[in-house]
Amino acid sequence: MSTTDTAQPTTPTVTSMEEAMEGMDMGALLDLEAAQPGHLRRGEIVEGMVMGASADGLIVDVGTKTEGVIPPGEMLSLGAEGAAKLKAGDTVKVMVLQPASSEGHAIVSLDRARGEEGWDTLAERYESGEIFDAQVTGYNRGGILVNVDGVNAFVPLSQIESVRRDDPEAATALGNLVGKPVRLKVIELNRKRNRVILSERAAMAEFRKEQKDKILDDLHEGEIRKGRVSSITDFGVFIDLGGADGLAHMTELTWERGKKAKDLYNIGDEVDAYILKVDHDTRKISLSLKRAQPEKWDTTVNRYVIGQILIGRVTKLMAFGAFVRLDGPVEGLIHISELSNRRIQHPKDVVKEGDIVPVKLVRIEKDRHRLGLSLRQARNDSEAMGFVFDASGAVLDYPDDVREQFGLPERDKAAIAARAERAEPRNAQEAIERAVARDPEPVSAFAHAFAQALENAEGGNSFAVAETPSPEAAVAAEEAPAVEAAPVAEAPVAAEPEAVLTGDSPAASQEIAEATPDETGSEDAGTATEESAAAEEDATAGEAT
Repeated sequence: MSTTDTAQPTTPTVTSMEEAMEGMDMGALLDLEAAQPGHLRRGEIVEGMVMGASADGLIVDVGTKTEGVIPPGEMLSLGAEGAAKLKAGDTVKVMVLQPASSEGHAIVSLDRARGEEGWDTLAERYESGEIFDAQVTGYNRGGILVNVDGVNAFVPLSQIESVRRDDPEAATALGNLVGKPVRLKVIELNRKRNRVILSERAAMAEFRKEQKDKILDDLHEGEIRKGRVSSITDFGVFIDLGGADGLAHMTELTWERGKKAKDLYNIGDEVDAYILKVDHDTRKISLSLKRAQPEKWDTTVNRYVIGQILIGRVTKLMAFGAFVRLDGPVEGLIHISELSNRRIQHPKDVVKEGDIVPVKLVRIEKDRHRLGLSLRQARNDSEAMGFVFDASGAVLDYPDDVREQFGLPERDKAAIAARAERAEPRNAQEAIERAVARDPEPVSAFAHAFAQALENAEGGNSFAVAETPSPEAAVAAEEAPAVEAAPVAEAPVAAEPEAVLTGDSPAASQEIAEATPDETGSEDAGTATEESAAAEEDATAGEAT
């Protein structure tokens, strides 16, 4: 046989291979691609080892010549910390999204690999109504984003219990939830549309229903419990005590006045709550946050003694008195009867909010965390310290150290002198005239008698009712036309001037008793009024709770 007759094997050309591949269906092509050694297949779930991190994401060795990269958006199931939860050498399962990118590496997804199992888990939870916790991964103006076992889910704003829809700061509140765990329940599931809707509101309602009865039995008035701020309103703060919410009214948030709830707390804050009341009939829990932290108030007040002169700032005026901030969270009340020695209609007649005033400590109620203060009783000692007052009891000037301590403006000597000159009467007669002009209705007969006695005393004869007319006055009286005079009743002052002045006569004693207020009675009445106002405030807080 000649060499030319021997059959030689032929090598398939590129053209013949392309022609062969054109005759293959898609399934055969995928099988051929998978048969290639070290080749990745789109949609395939493979196991890889974490090699490190780069600007594009997490680098994973998937057993091929090139590494795979997990972009940040494909590992949301790790939570807000993302790649920080994985370290070099950790083994993870990933799904191949692109076997080869333009940069030469594969694009893989951690979330989608987990999502295959996540969908099954969500379906089971949807059927059973199970409540579970998940971490917030992001937010938009419509709600928050959550990743559950690799499946991206959405919680609408209407289904978020910890954020109110009408809150102007809702966007900020949603942003504060990122990275925090929330309790959720599946309310809609559609795998074909890749749609999962969760609800915090439904989860919390069901959870509370199961837990509230148990918690109500465990709570005891007077104890302190740990809780979490679940909602903030204009009238107070709701605290989650582990499945049951209690309300801390605005008056029970802080010892300081003028503070708003949103300035003190944020949603999710961990707080200590004092149990004020547990109502099993209405299933309501009343809480106090300020009473759970009494140490600072007690420590400050323990330094005070009854009768001590303190300096504070007026923070609020009420019809029954003025509140004064002394130190830190400590405030006291100056009852309206303790503002001035004269009767006033409203505290604004003597002080205004922001005024710096010296006060005398007259009462300490540690059990109710209340202090009783007096401005009028502090006047004598305060004047010795350098304070200047006007006739009504308002402060005109301050000592230099007080000005420096409270940052008061420099002293205007001319203005202070002018106010003092207008305020201080020059003599007793002017004081009486000012009193009559200022408040003529309550002036008693004793005041008139006292004024007449002063006139007689200044004339040189305290026992004379009328002076003897001079000769010239007598001649003028004779020449004047006769006028019939009305009968004049005898003045009681001429009969017993000393009794009028000293108040020894029964009539004068009665007039003095009517004209002179009973100081003890006034203090008792003031205390009663203050306690009544405090009771009304407590009742208002109770009704709101």
